Amino acid sequence: MTTSTTPLGRLVEAGVAVWLDDLSRERLRTGNLAQLVEKGVVGVTTNPTIFASALAKGDAYDERLRELAARGADVDQAVFTITTDDVREAADVLRPVYDRTDGVDGRVSIEVDPRLARDTQATIETARSLWTTVDRPNVFIKIPATVEGLPAITAVLAEGISVNVTLIFSLERYRAVLDAFLAGLEQAKANGHELAPIASVASFFVSRVDAAVDPLLDGIGTPEAAELRGKAAIANARLAYGVYEEVVASERWKALAAAGAHPQRPLWASTGVKDKAYPDTLYVDELVVAGVVNTMPEATLDAVADHGGDGSDTVTGRQAEAGEVLERLGALGIRIDDVTEQLEVEGVDKFEKSWAQLVETVRDGLSSADEAIAGTAR
Repeated sequence: MTTSTTPLGRLVEAGVAVWLDDLSRERLRTGNLAQLVEKGVVGVTTNPTIFASALAKGDAYDERLRELAARGADVDQAVFTITTDDVREAADVLRPVYDRTDGVDGRVSIEVDPRLARDTQATIETARSLWTTVDRPNVFIKIPATVEGLPAITAVLAEGISVNVTLIFSLERYRAVLDAFLAGLEQAKANGHELAPIASVASFFVSRVDAAVDPLLDGIGTPEAAELRGKAAIANARLAYGVYEEVVASERWKALAAAGAHPQRPLWASTGVKDKAYPDTLYVDELVVAGVVNTMPEATLDAVADHGGDGSDTVTGRQAEAGEVLERLGALGIRIDDVTEQLEVEGVDKFEKSWAQLVETVRDGLSSADEAIAGTAR
């Protein structure tokens, strides 16, 4: 377990929930995930890219693919079964954390098919199916924060389903996500659901903002532009935390809290550095504040455990400073709203491509399994 004498322990002591941004059958098979939980990891996030990578490596899924092929499963059924199997097993590994934290942590996320990101009703239906199929109280259903995703978030929460809202880049969209969350809990209460078991996090993406802004600054080429490299993402996230503080101070939220609701915690996603010139713990050390989640790829988790910061709060009271960074970017002609709008489009597209890769990998696996079955029958 972590202690306050280690960098990871200090981060936990500061009130940051450390989650792993990765999952594979290999981690489950070897006990690696359980070992990470022992070291202080209290949640897991997945996405289509993670599953596509996991399926493409090794033979951990071969036996399950043979079973599915023998049953005559089509590729979509096979993808659904394989991903929900992994998430269910991971949820069981994290269940003691869920019980120990009264349902706050110990969560495992699974994403709705990203091809449905612009289809509200299909997103709702798929979220229901994932929820009932995984059948674990500590699962999160990931729904993207597209315009079409917002009413789906409200509808799913209203049914008592816990939600991880993903692909949030802009402050304006984050406000809309928080509103969708509050509306969902209000409807859940009206529908007779207990609010305490319904959980939600809002995944605010970090490093991709710098990855988009830094090349624009390099193109400007002035000393002031150079000075702003690597600052946009952290400023954007710190301002997002300010939005969160406004909402949890509102009378609307207080009424829900009085009825047993838990807040929708900000979750810092995309926290691995894209630019190797930056410290590898940058998007962890500069976003420390109690009550948030930081989901990290394993390389970032290892870096934090080895040489992370001292756990000091690096967010509270720094909204004005963050606002100045965005103002300075604007003065140089870089509109953060334009950047974040493009990042959402690219984010959905990236996950769609990863999903297509996942489908193709599973299709190839089913085909190989069919050939093996046919060979055995001859």
